[in-house]
Amino acid sequence: MTSPTRPNSPPQRYRELWLLGWGCFLGFSLLKFGNPVVLDRQIPTPASWAELWSQPWPLRWSFGILALLGMAGAPLLLHGFQTRMRQINPWLWVPLVIWYFWQLMSASQTVDSALTSLTLYHLAGVVLTYAFGLGAVTSATATRWLLVGILAGFCLCLMRATTQRLVEFPADREILLEGQRTGWTNFTPSLVAQMKQEGTIIRTNGVDVANPAILSKLERGRVHGTLVYPNALAGAVLLLLPVALQVIGAVTRDQRPLIRWAALGLLMFLGSAALLWSGSKSGWLIALVMGVAWVFRLGLPKAWRWGVLGVVIGGGLMIFGLRFQGYFAAGATSVGARFDYWKAAGQTAREHPFLGSGPGTFQRPYARLKAPEAEMARLAHNDYLQQFSDSGWVGGLSYLTWVLAWAWWVGRWAWRQPESFWFVLFLGVSAWLIQGLSEFALYVPALAWTAFTLAGALAAAATSDSSTKT
Repeated sequence: MTSPTRPNSPPQRYRELWLLGWGCFLGFSLLKFGNPVVLDRQIPTPASWAELWSQPWPLRWSFGILALLGMAGAPLLLHGFQTRMRQINPWLWVPLVIWYFWQLMSASQTVDSALTSLTLYHLAGVVLTYAFGLGAVTSATATRWLLVGILAGFCLCLMRATTQRLVEFPADREILLEGQRTGWTNFTPSLVAQMKQEGTIIRTNGVDVANPAILSKLERGRVHGTLVYPNALAGAVLLLLPVALQVIGAVTRDQRPLIRWAALGLLMFLGSAALLWSGSKSGWLIALVMGVAWVFRLGLPKAWRWGVLGVVIGGGLMIFGLRFQGYFAAGATSVGARFDYWKAAGQTAREHPFLGSGPGTFQRPYARLKAPEAEMARLAHNDYLQQFSDSGWVGGLSYLTWVLAWAWWVGRWAWRQPESFWFVLFLGVSAWLIQGLSEFALYVPALAWTAFTLAGALAAAATSDSSTKT
């Protein structure tokens, strides 16, 4: 009897170059596609080279690149699926396929076809990027080729956040205060008119003044880097800082100790400072949980382990208390707002249990259900509740099932790996998924596409490793 023919593996150089190109696109996405998909219609098309460089890009510009990269990597994906399809646990992909199929079903009765149409394209990208990671990544070395571009974009995002905190925000605030003192004579009339239209300048008691809310925002200095808002930056830090530190540590292993620790220290400062300056409460607490998991993974003697845990937990909570004492003293208003979003999402899921209100349309039922004094929100600030609200119980349960199955299957495998690379990568993706309980990272293309690519890579590595041991 002849053995079944195994498909020929694509050349290694081709695989590395494709992964490098895909990673560069994801890193570039962190710089240009960091706005939620539901806000895409408000992103103006850059009108000059300067705007092309400095402003975010419309999401529709990314779809063609996604398609081209998909076609270029088709041989890799087909080979990966042919060789792994019988080994891969169906729970790692079937619920995700059901979830997207149900998005299509829900779209048939959406309350806003324009919002749903763009959201469907984005969510197709989410599934496609997971398939890229699952089909094209074969080893830790292959994943590192993927990470080159991702981490380059991440570092540029951190540098932008640092510049905002130390330079941009203080300078912008001083310029507005100077304009207010001089009667806005330091601005051209056309720019003053634009600032009035945008609400940067408001009229109070017959006098044009700088908007106090904007001045307060600049004074608080919550940074967002190249992403839509501070909590999205916190999501990027949770997702990528652990593996970035591991990669830098591996790259500089043979360098002089001064160079090695300087590189690690700089990256740790940029990442930790960005997380702290983002003002993300949940982000800091999730990072603390990640630190606890990392300490347990170190395999330290019991006495040392509890001592290190005490330092990590005590120090983290102390910094948390000092950083956010003003927030809690003011009544933790964002927590109350989130409960209002979640209540509306739950009510929408109960009113439309079969197909929901349509992918990406949470804002439509929320406008009707929100408390009169509550601010308007476009997303539920909970990726899981939003699935139930937007696409009904089947959509919500299928997405939640995939998340839990992926975390269980990949987590058990990653914990047992002798090399820390896979574990810290798993930590980052898990932290990002946990942040989805209070944020909308699934609807930010740069974050979702990166996270799902890495989730697919982890699932592929776990499958390949398991199949070689059976």
